[in-house]
Amino acid sequence: MADLSNLASIDRQLIDLIQQRAEMVRRQFIQDGSVELAGLMNAQGRQIDELVAAELTTEAADESTLSSDAVAAWLRHAAAIGLSKLHTERIAYLGPQYSYSHLAALKFFGDAAPMAAVATIPAVFDSIVRGDAQSGLVPIENSTDGRIVDTLGMFVRVNVKICGEVLLPIHHNLLSRTPREQIREVHSKPQALSQCRTWLANHLPQARLVECGSTTTAAELAASTVGVAAVASIEAARQYQLDVIDSSIEDNPNNVTRFAVLGRSWSPRSGNDKTAILFQVPHRPGVLADAMMVFKEAGLNLTWIESFPLPQTTAEYLFFVEVAGHVTDSAVASTLEKLGKLTLRLEVLGSYPKATPVSEQAVAGK
Repeated sequence: MADLSNLASIDRQLIDLIQQRAEMVRRQFIQDGSVELAGLMNAQGRQIDELVAAELTTEAADESTLSSDAVAAWLRHAAAIGLSKLHTERIAYLGPQYSYSHLAALKFFGDAAPMAAVATIPAVFDSIVRGDAQSGLVPIENSTDGRIVDTLGMFVRVNVKICGEVLLPIHHNLLSRTPREQIREVHSKPQALSQCRTWLANHLPQARLVECGSTTTAAELAASTVGVAAVASIEAARQYQLDVIDSSIEDNPNNVTRFAVLGRSWSPRSGNDKTAILFQVPHRPGVLADAMMVFKEAGLNLTWIESFPLPQTTAEYLFFVEVAGHVTDSAVASTLEKLGKLTLRLEVLGSYPKATPVSEQAVAGK
């Protein structure tokens, strides 16, 4: 057997460095006082992204045995370890484990953070309102299917803030223990089946599509039932020991879901932020155009606009708008003040750092 004494020495050094890092984070946490877990992860995440990007530009990057994805994942895990004793409250996400929401939560918070899977999107919000969880994570929009109605509906009803965002490339896979030609049913959540409908129609026209609560539930069933396949993640295949019959079967190869990180307050200004707002205008001609003009006059870029039917009304809408900048920026603050004079309802849903675009993530992962 090879001599592992040198490895043990390196491991002791790593433990010592992780302890030093955790102590520095603890001191910063005490100094900041009111900063939430999501805010700390935002700040550390930016530092990690900048470090990994800088490493890619060095000559040593081409000779490294570690991919940038592996380095970033390890650093996020170290960050989560440093925060685990400071924040013991759970992070709620739309479960079960190995769902795409779980993968997004791991990407943002690291796998050392205390996680709690809940059954529905409203349950994520309710966990934060009740105090059962300090933070949460929910899908807010998909590049193929558009807005997530359940998420927008909860923002209308409860006071929970957006304090971060995660962009997760969604790659669906056909998983089963049954050969493709013997698959009779394909199970998954409705959104996953929708995002693969052309591929499934072309390659499994004989199979019945069955909707279920989550991709993980589908994978679990496929592991125990002959003739059943699941549309789910590679992580689910590993967990349930399923064969990957076909990979990346989504119709849109650039399929991305954006997740909102939830908390009780917005994140501190980073210098590269977004602010999300919800507003309602009087049901009169031209009022919505006047409201939009406020952003144009201020020279503020709108990165997201969604209309949402006002509950218990006819032909009246709420509007979700995301604007570049932080709520504490003078241009954003003055614009919101002007907008408030035109609206019946105006709420700041949160200010948070912009996530790294998926195109840049892909480059970093090479």
